[in-house]
Amino acid sequence: MQFQAKSFDAASHRSPLLVVGVFSNTTLTPGAHLIDQAGKGQLSKLLTREKFTGARGTSLMLHHSVGQTAERLLIIGLGPLEKSSIEPAAINAALNALQNVAKSATYKSLSIDLTGVSVSGQASSWLASHIAQTLTTGLWQFDQLKSQKSNKLNINKITVNTDGSAATIKKSLEQGQALADGMNYARELGNLPGNICTPSYLANQARAMGRGQSKLKVSVLTEKQMQAEGMGSLLSVSAGSDEPAKLIVMEYRGAAKSQAPNVLVGKGITFDTGGISLKPGAGMDEMKFDMCGAASVFGTMKTLLALQPKINVVAIVAAAENMPSGGATKPGDIVTSMSGQTIEVLNTDAEGRLVLCDALTYSKRFKPKTVIDIATLTGACVIALGSHAHGLYSNDQAFADRLLDAGIEAGDRAWQMPLWDEYQKQLDSNFADIANIGGREAGSITAACFLSRFTKDLCWAHLDIAGTAWKSGGAKGATGRPVPLLVQYLLNNK
Repeated sequence: MQFQAKSFDAASHRSPLLVVGVFSNTTLTPGAHLIDQAGKGQLSKLLTREKFTGARGTSLMLHHSVGQTAERLLIIGLGPLEKSSIEPAAINAALNALQNVAKSATYKSLSIDLTGVSVSGQASSWLASHIAQTLTTGLWQFDQLKSQKSNKLNINKITVNTDGSAATIKKSLEQGQALADGMNYARELGNLPGNICTPSYLANQARAMGRGQSKLKVSVLTEKQMQAEGMGSLLSVSAGSDEPAKLIVMEYRGAAKSQAPNVLVGKGITFDTGGISLKPGAGMDEMKFDMCGAASVFGTMKTLLALQPKINVVAIVAAAENMPSGGATKPGDIVTSMSGQTIEVLNTDAEGRLVLCDALTYSKRFKPKTVIDIATLTGACVIALGSHAHGLYSNDQAFADRLLDAGIEAGDRAWQMPLWDEYQKQLDSNFADIANIGGREAGSITAACFLSRFTKDLCWAHLDIAGTAWKSGGAKGATGRPVPLLVQYLLNNK
C-alpha cells in the first residue's frame, strides 16, 4: 500500500473515489463544504433528503457528481463536535467504514480529505499517521496457508489531505505505515502454527531481518551455549521438546555506543502444551499465540528499522517449545537459573517466567537504561483486565508512568497493577530459593513478583499481554499489540 501526502481542493480533485467527512447534524467539514459550494448546495440537499445525520461511523456512497470532480464521493459520519474536536474513536469508526468500501473496490486508488478535522487530545500530525496505521492493519490479510486465496485488494494508492504541510503529513504517513507494518509482522508470526513457527524459525527470521542492515546485529545462542551460560531455568522448559530452544539477540544501533540501550525481552513459547502439567485439549490450538510477546518484539524492531531513530535498542527473545515427554521437566523438579537462584517447578505450565528470568539476567550485560519484558504470561491477567488493557508492573514509578503515557498516546493502553512485597511470600519454597507459582490468588501479580526477583538492579517493567495479544472466536488471530505502545515509548525517549 502506497500513501501519498498532497494538498488539494476537494471540489476539483480528480480521483476514482474521494472521501470527505460530515459531523453530526450534517455540519460539513471544509472539504465537504467546498464540494457543496461547487455544486450550489446539491450535497446539503441530498444529505437532508437521505436523512444522513453524520452519526459516527455511518457512510453514504454517491456515484454521481454533487459538485466534485472525483468519480465517486464517500461521505463518512464523524459524530458530534465537542469543543471544536472529535474523539479518536470517531476516526476509528470512520476508517472502519472506509475499509469496508476499500475491500470491495474495483479501482486502484482513492483520496481522503479530512482537512479541518481536529482530534481531541492529539496533535494535528496524529490524524495522517493514524489513517495510514489503521488502513494498513485493517486491509491486511493472512491467507498464505490457504489453497484458495482471498480476493486480492485492488486499492494500492491512497492520497491524504489533512491539516499541516505536505512534508509533515508525509512524515506522519510514513510513521503510521511503518508502525502498521510492524504490527502486521507481529500478527503474521503469531498466526503461524507451531509446526512452522518454531524457535529455529524465529531465529531465521531474525537473521533475515538483520541481513544487509548495518544498524542491526543479530546473534543466536544455541542450547549448548545457553548451558555454558548457566541458563538452567530456560532449558528446563525445552527439555521435553524435540525442538531446540534459542536465545535470539537483535541489537539496533542508531546512536553512539556510549548511549545505554533500552532492552526488550520477549517470551517466545512457540507452542505451549503445559508440559507435564498438561493443559485441557479444548482451545489448546490457541497456544501457538504464546509467543506473541516475542512477536511484538520482532514487530517493534521491524518498525525501528523503517524509521531509523537515533536510539539504541536490544531485543532478546527467549524461544522454546513446552512439550511433555520422558525427558520433560516434572512438577517438583528444582532447576538453577542463570542468576544462581534455584527454582522449584511446581507447575510446568508456568513456563513463561522460567524462560524470561534467564533472559532478564542475560540482559544485564548490555548495561541497559531500561528493560521491558513482554509476555502472554497469565490467564489471571485476562480475568483482571479482559482484552482492553495490558497489565503493567514495574519497580520504578517514573518508568511506569512513561509507559502508561506512551500507551495512551498510541491508543494501546496499559493499566498498572501492584507489585507489593506482601505478595512475595506466596512464592516461598521449602526446598529451593523460590517456587514458580504462588497459588490461586493474585496469579498475575505473583508471576510479576517472580520476575522481580531477577531484576532488582534493573529499571524494569513487565507487560502481561495474555488478554490483548490475540482474539478468539470468529475474529481469531493475533492483534499486533503492544507494538504501538513499545514504539511510542522508544520514540518518546530518544
